[in-house]
Amino acid sequence: MPAKTPANTPPQQMLQLRITLLNVKPLVRRRVLVNANLTFLQLHHVIQAAMGWEDCHLHEFEVGRQRIGTSSKEDNFFGGEPALPESKHRLGEILANHKKFRYWYDFGDDWWHEITIEKRLDANPDDPPVHLIDGENACPPEDCGGPWGYAELCAALADTAHPEHEQMLEWVGDKFDPKAFDLQASAKQVSRCVRAPAAKKR
Repeated sequence: MPAKTPANTPPQQMLQLRITLLNVKPLVRRRVLVNANLTFLQLHHVIQAAMGWEDCHLHEFEVGRQRIGTSSKEDNFFGGEPALPESKHRLGEILANHKKFRYWYDFGDDWWHEITIEKRLDANPDDPPVHLIDGENACPPEDCGGPWGYAELCAALADTAHPEHEQMLEWVGDKFDPKAFDLQASAKQVSRCVRAPAAKKR
């Protein structure tokens, strides 16, 4: 027989998150609904799909003073205590007393994302585990040099007289538009990146 749920078990939640890529213009932002029972590894996949990253670099979450990611006890790159394993810790467990946290992608280009918990909503059984609500502007291309390099790229693309205009246009492709964002296509990518979360064992 299935185990009974304790009477004091809190209802499952949906978290409305606003994800903002820091230090770039134009503003790059996404808003998603995620089940609080997702792991941080699953949230990583959601952020990658929602933003438009290609998941080809290291990453880490920062919640208060706690790091959550993939580093091990042998990893002395950052010093101090190793990060909590992201595949074993769920959002509701770590974020209960937090309103904001950060996501760091690509330790070379340093793409920092500020994530704000805008709402905590009761989850319905039929709710999908993730849902992209809205967003604005394109994600920067991978390996463009971080916020500073992206600013230089946008300046070169916008000015046909810029000495690097043709070179940057050839590198990034003539289809790249910093102000473009396809909500429908991005929402499909987000919906495919995470399966329904398994019930938490008690």
